[in-house]
Amino acid sequence: MTMLPLTFLLFLSISTTTAAAKTSQTTTTTTTLELKKNYYNPKVAAPEALAASKRFEGSSNLVKLKYHMGPVLSSPIKIYLIWYGNWPNPKKLLIKDFLLSISSSSTTEPKPPIKNHAATVSDWWRTVSLYTDQTGANISRTVLIAGEYSDRKYSLGTQLTRLTVQQVIANSVKSAPFPVDHKNGVYLILTSEDVAMQDFCRAVCGFHYFTFPSMVGYTLPYAWVGNSGRQCPEVCAYPFAVPAYMKGGGMGAVAPPNGDVGVDGMISVIGHELAELSSNPLVNAWYAGEDPTAPTEIGDLCEGLYGTGGGGGYMGQVMRDGKGRTYNMNGRRGRKFLVQWIWNPVIKACSGPNALD
Repeated sequence: MTMLPLTFLLFLSISTTTAAAKTSQTTTTTTTLELKKNYYNPKVAAPEALAASKRFEGSSNLVKLKYHMGPVLSSPIKIYLIWYGNWPNPKKLLIKDFLLSISSSSTTEPKPPIKNHAATVSDWWRTVSLYTDQTGANISRTVLIAGEYSDRKYSLGTQLTRLTVQQVIANSVKSAPFPVDHKNGVYLILTSEDVAMQDFCRAVCGFHYFTFPSMVGYTLPYAWVGNSGRQCPEVCAYPFAVPAYMKGGGMGAVAPPNGDVGVDGMISVIGHELAELSSNPLVNAWYAGEDPTAPTEIGDLCEGLYGTGGGGGYMGQVMRDGKGRTYNMNGRRGRKFLVQWIWNPVIKACSGPNALD
């Protein structure tokens, strides 16, 4: 059976999904807003192809995001983390802090995000939680780390494929650290910077799908994201690294909020994939386009957009701390993160907690 490619595509993507997104949106006029204190709107790169891409403008009346009657993750989401390869504890802790920042400490109904320095990861997830299933149940606001498994011996080698990554999940389940949680569980495979993946750096920085019963025994939603720090940070850790040929067209790379280009870059991809996995876990729920083999999902519509006024090579208005590090939301234990915006089904535009308008 051929796996259907559900990809997170950045500027160097060659997917047909990108082409569909480019043709499905209309250019919108961005109002120039006065930059607030500690906010700035970096123009990190302005190649002709990027400036012409309408998918970075952030809104369109022509985006036909549809619900295809499948399930969303409406029960508390249990993440089973699989650390594949060499993962030092500080890098693990940074990613776990992001994941544990998603759940709100409040059990009340969603509130409008705070549009200032208090913008949080939990505020960002509120946009994801606006999506519902056919019963009207929203995507859960509760996200937990239910278990962890470390494959330090590279059991499937350092060259993985979309098929062998399912075997990594099977190994973690068979070795008994994880239950087979087909109701509330999602399996997040994170590969270290010395592990290559099929199409990594060329067409994908991460992807999500579901396991085949023939491989794992059950149908389980999962996502994979790789650390690009050594292999292609200019592709998959944008905007903390940019291709050399782009550096003359803008400010160049911005400083990562936690000082780790590879892992800080991964975090935005992880957010992208979790948002899409929650809203389209079995590839039959929320996506644009008529072809489920190449869906345009709620993260794809907002790639490269991190704040108000983004588009055409501009990230949007984001924040910068006293050390010059760039971020757009806050997390637990004083962490700061830079995470792309998500398509909002209510306002039919990309939105995030740091919006200024």
